Amino acid sequence: MSATLSSTKTRAALRTSARISVELLLVLVMAGVALWALGRMWSVVWPLIVALFLTTLTWPLTRVLRRRGWRPALAASAVTVLFLLVAAGTVALIAVPVASQSGELGDGVVDGIQKLREWAAGPPLNIADDQIADASDAAVARIQDSVGSMVSAFVSGVSTLVNGVVTAVLALFLMFFFLKDGPRFLPWLARQLPGRLATDVPIVAARSWDTLGAFVRSQAVVGLLDAVLIGIGLWALGVPLVLPLAVLTFVSAFVPIVGALFAGFVAVLIALVSNGLTDALLVLAIIVVVQQLEGNVFQPMIQSRGLGLHAAVILLAVTLGGSLAGIVGSLLAVPVAALIAVVWNYLREQLSEPQREPGTDEPHTGAAVPS
Repeated sequence: MSATLSSTKTRAALRTSARISVELLLVLVMAGVALWALGRMWSVVWPLIVALFLTTLTWPLTRVLRRRGWRPALAASAVTVLFLLVAAGTVALIAVPVASQSGELGDGVVDGIQKLREWAAGPPLNIADDQIADASDAAVARIQDSVGSMVSAFVSGVSTLVNGVVTAVLALFLMFFFLKDGPRFLPWLARQLPGRLATDVPIVAARSWDTLGAFVRSQAVVGLLDAVLIGIGLWALGVPLVLPLAVLTFVSAFVPIVGALFAGFVAVLIALVSNGLTDALLVLAIIVVVQQLEGNVFQPMIQSRGLGLHAAVILLAVTLGGSLAGIVGSLLAVPVAALIAVVWNYLREQLSEPQREPGTDEPHTGAAVPS
């Protein structure tokens, strides 16, 4: 016996689908408008984001000083000055080895190019020297033809450097004010919002701050462990620029997956140029072992509670962020995904039905919920 479709149920299903589609479309439009506005205000938003990252790193020390009786302004000033000293010392530790070993590294690059030419001239490629010379002449001619674009790229690079300095200075000032007045922000925010928003927004903001702090501090510890272990391996093999490579490994740890690949590629390349193929393979093996220890031992121990994100979600988030906004997008992808998860979990808590006691119509409240 064949069943016939109900016209009433069909129209109701179509109306429901149309209403849901319109609502989703409105949500997407509002999200697009928010992203557009964010892009227009990026010169202000980016220093604010950097300041938040720095504040999460420096807030534990500030909190200790304030609990010991230091006034908020004095504690914030002391921590800011200490952070500047540490940053300046780190830059000096990187610049001095790079400057002292730049000649050796340049000679290694030249030797590496010569070895590459000798390898290309032998079997199985059998590329003649005249072919290599013709290719080199063509490359030089192409570079000469693109002098204008190179000048434009240089000017653009200078502009980017100036913008970076301005961003760093503004982020430091914002970090000082966040350290000084941060605990008063949520009470102030609650007084400015009407109705239920005065409760919901501060709760979400507090959870987001905890998540952001957990991400930054755990990534810093994991990056430090990676930098120490890889640095020891590079030092044992006699690879030059050990300290800059270790610092690069530490900084790259804040960009999950992509950062590790980039730092490892640079270390292997320098080992190949300076020490040869055997040491480069050993460096690659050390990096692979350390990354496996990071993924299976360090992060589960340090991030015991974690961010609540699956590894596949992190990989997709980093890929999407990098395709949309380059390095900045890769850096912000995981924190943004974690904050979205915080908001979603809170919405799910508020929209879920309360559990009812079996055999009764009363909701099961369980333990009292603190205000």
